Amino acid sequence: MTIRRAVAHDAQRLTSLIRPSSAYQGRYASIVSGYRVTAEYIAQHRVFVAVDASDQILGFYALVLEPPELDLAFVADEAQGLGIGRHLIGHMAVQAREAGAASVRVVAHPPAEKFYLRMGAKRVGTVAPSPPKVAWERPDLQLTIPTAKRES
Repeated sequence: MTIRRAVAHDAQRLTSLIRPSSAYQGRYASIVSGYRVTAEYIAQHRVFVAVDASDQILGFYALVLEPPELDLAFVADEAQGLGIGRHLIGHMAVQAREAGAASVRVVAHPPAEKFYLRMGAKRVGTVAPSPPKVAWERPDLQLTIPTAKRES
């Protein structure tokens, strides 16, 4: 697996990863219904993809810097449980640190909260529903970005 910067031609592939995600079935389907990742979005934010040797996208994240927030993070259903999410969050933390961020906000999908807590995030509150797309409360988390280790 390699993590690389997303490029414009990845936009449709990222959209295709989001829409069928099993994490967004049933009551959560409305949030991804009609959602599109665009080339403009990729150009505007720090979007990185995890790919295999054949450049198949296994997962991705999008880091917004003003203010620092993890806007999107997805791992393909068939790649769940392989450590890809952990690698993506670790990569995101390095990007955030290099940009000068001390922490990153994560408004988590409720079923993903435990994952982010395992990654070191702390719950700081709850984000109210915003119908019609989001009819449920979401955990508001803060991920502290560790400072770079100094070499002796």
